[in-house]
Amino acid sequence: MGGWSLTVALCTMVVQARAAAQRALGREGERERKRVLAMDRERDVVKRERGGGLKEGEGGGLLVESVRKEETSGCLREDQQVKGVRRRMEMERRKESAAVAGLAGGKVGEGEADSPSPTEVDSEVVVCVRADLFVNARSWERVRAALGTTGPLKLQCRYVRVEELSVSSIRSLLDLLPRHVLLGVDIRYSCLGVAGLALLLPQLSMFPMLSSLRLHYCNLDIRRDMAGQEGAMKDMSQGLGKLSQLRRLSLTALRLPGHLRMLLSSFPQPLEVLELPYLSLTPADLSYLSCSPHASSLQQLDLSENRLEESALPSVRRLLSQASSCLMQLSLSGCGLTDGLLAAMLPSLSCCRGLKSLGLALNPLSLAGLLDLVRMAVRMPSLRQLLYPNPLEDYQPGLPPMPSSAQLLDWPLDELVEGVGYCIFSKYKKG
Repeated sequence: MGGWSLTVALCTMVVQARAAAQRALGREGERERKRVLAMDRERDVVKRERGGGLKEGEGGGLLVESVRKEETSGCLREDQQVKGVRRRMEMERRKESAAVAGLAGGKVGEGEADSPSPTEVDSEVVVCVRADLFVNARSWERVRAALGTTGPLKLQCRYVRVEELSVSSIRSLLDLLPRHVLLGVDIRYSCLGVAGLALLLPQLSMFPMLSSLRLHYCNLDIRRDMAGQEGAMKDMSQGLGKLSQLRRLSLTALRLPGHLRMLLSSFPQPLEVLELPYLSLTPADLSYLSCSPHASSLQQLDLSENRLEESALPSVRRLLSQASSCLMQLSLSGCGLTDGLLAAMLPSLSCCRGLKSLGLALNPLSLAGLLDLVRMAVRMPSLRQLLYPNPLEDYQPGLPPMPSSAQLLDWPLDELVEGVGYCIFSKYKKG
């Protein structure tokens, strides 16, 4: 089962648990009603029997009075018995409720009503279920029903992934999520716009444990001349600044060239994970990032599919130097790195002694450039994963001199070449 199927199955189970609890409550109420009716019938029988004895003894005032007293005291004893039975039943029911509440970690307060109402019974939580939810247009109604349900199972969400939902639906979903459980939000393929995201951020700031925010293909393009966009950008920046516990920010294909300073400068704490693929970063964006407070705290950095030109090279080298003591994962795939650019960058890469994963796929490197990369990689003690491109010599003739990552991905490889790059890397790694 995938994430979507698991979410639907879990939400269905929560709703069914509530329905089962209500049916059990109804059966218990029906049994209680029958017990009370049976005791009332028994009391009526006793009264009729005592009334018949009175008529047989008529004629003596003393006898009638004594019978009346006996009847009165008998009725009182009968009422006391009924009340005693009810009291014992209620005490037993309270003990059972207290045991259930103890299992759930709750407490039974003093002064509760003698007979618990259906709402009180429904609100008794036996198990809190913490899960990661995958919500889209098809599962939204089921998820909303489960999160709004009170019953034996209480659904709590740690990470929520949202796809193709409107801003209003996402806001409704956030209102249903428990405040102190949510750790991460992942919004994908939803047409938010800058104004829509500015509306969501104040709600996200109400989750004190939120440490991860991912926005993938959410159409925040502000290159078009639209009124009010700059004001919405400022609102979005201020909203991001209120996410005090955020440590991971992922912005994929949002097309925000020249606005990285506005996005990142408002954070009160430096980020540890920053993913900016397909963001159309400019040299000014990279210059800010290399001098920002985030540079010396980054453990993971993804700049994939942002074309790095020679003018941006000093900023990239400074960024790597600032992050050298903590950086563990770096992705520069599809950045248009040629042999010359990579050669100028290799000294800065080699200073990242804690680097465990390096991605350089879909860059136009020749076999000579790939060999230089391998020689540097084998001298890095912590490196465990190297994602490298096929050398240009592996492709069939006709490839442009400066191919893009899309061309390298689609262009056919020469069938006569059998993993030259892999063989060379294996050789150097073993040596």
